[in-house]
Amino acid sequence: MAATNEQYDGEVKTCRDIFLQKTRDYGTSWRVLRMISIADQLYIKAKRIRTLQETRESKVGEDKAGEFRAMVNYGVIGLIQGAIGPEAAEELSVAETAKWYDETIALARETMTRKNHDYGEAWREMSQESFADLILMKLLRIRQILANDGKTLISEGIDSNFIDIINYSLFALILIREGKHTS
Repeated sequence: MAATNEQYDGEVKTCRDIFLQKTRDYGTSWRVLRMISIADQLYIKAKRIRTLQETRESKVGEDKAGEFRAMVNYGVIGLIQGAIGPEAAEELSVAETAKWYDETIALARETMTRKNHDYGEAWREMSQESFADLILMKLLRIRQILANDGKTLISEGIDSNFIDIINYSLFALILIREGKHTS
């Protein structure tokens, strides 16, 4: 489990660095996104990964690892947007954005640690295709929850689905780095 935590933190660092560099370039322009738009951005990324898995051909030149990193960051955006809401300031400072990012990832990491204990790191035996499919399923759940005005009867809410998307993406990145999944 210690190795998993180190690998997880290493992949998070890469995603965080990208996120904060883009914040310096673009500001927090993502603050205008509504929850459905965030879900759709994630859907585009997951769908592209699935297409690349099926066709084994990329005409854009970006690899699957880059798409998984983007899904980590869009998942973080979804959780931040849910936490601070649309009424908060659109423009956040880089320092404030970093603070929100770190708090959000800490929640995802805590969830990963608990689930990893209970599931015995089963994700290490999963295929990259399964990660893409599970992420697509989580996105369809988010869309349905949004169609239900954010309400569920017995199911986990939107936040739990974003956390799972973040963690599945980080697991895929770890396995890509280990050479178990091609990028």
